[in-house]
Amino acid sequence: MRSILTLICHKHVLRTVARWIIRRCHLGRYEQRVACGAVDRPHYGYCVYNAGVLAKALGYQRMSVLEFGVAGGNGLLNLEYHAREVAQLLGIDIEIFGFDTGEGLPQPVDYRDLPYHWKKGFFKLDVPKLQVQLTKAKLILGTIEKTSATFFDAHDPAPIGAIVYDFDLYSSTVVAWKMLKAAERYYLPRVFCYFDDTVGTEVELFNDYTGERLAINEFNRSHDKIKLGVPYHLLAGTCVEPWYRQTWICHFFEHSRYNDFVSEENQQRLLQDR
Repeated sequence: MRSILTLICHKHVLRTVARWIIRRCHLGRYEQRVACGAVDRPHYGYCVYNAGVLAKALGYQRMSVLEFGVAGGNGLLNLEYHAREVAQLLGIDIEIFGFDTGEGLPQPVDYRDLPYHWKKGFFKLDVPKLQVQLTKAKLILGTIEKTSATFFDAHDPAPIGAIVYDFDLYSSTVVAWKMLKAAERYYLPRVFCYFDDTVGTEVELFNDYTGERLAINEFNRSHDKIKLGVPYHLLAGTCVEPWYRQTWICHFFEHSRYNDFVSEENQQRLLQDR
């Protein structure tokens, strides 16, 4: 009943119904379904697909996708689906890594971790159950303090093109910024990022002074050559989905490939077609 009421109250109900039909029936090509949000976890699809397009345009044959906070594992399994589709479509190999302690959320440190909403032990991962379901993704188990220090040497991943942040806590998100400070070869010049806990409801009341939003703001203030930018192209449409406001692009301005041309050669024709 709740889903029906949500649908009825939706401002763009016909668009929502059409998208549901397209998703359930797998109508059209994958990239078309991603473009209209007619895939499971469209935010994951958007990040993986567009990272793949960028990697392909720059001539990379491989890229990586990371998920911080695996919880029940459905997100990691969904990333495997999108990675398969994008790999087949673009002809690139996509590595997937999921980071989790396996023990659920740690104890919130202070008000910035929103202890009125999060509790220690939430989202504990059933590691053996998930392991048998995974076909490509690798689980990286341990605290982010430890895994961020050893990941690149231990796994030598392909350049990272997309990152899903689902730490919930400010304190964990801040520690994970270390994962953006490895050698240049480990990143595409622009990395598509999704932060799960930045919108919420009247209960969470996420804001710029706590949680993931505070971590993002502090990161941008303290880094001159790496910035998390808002994708204004998503927010400029007539129908703005909630996940548009949970998406950021990490710009590595000093990356040696940042200025490589990846746009349309015929800009005049592109403008005429709009």
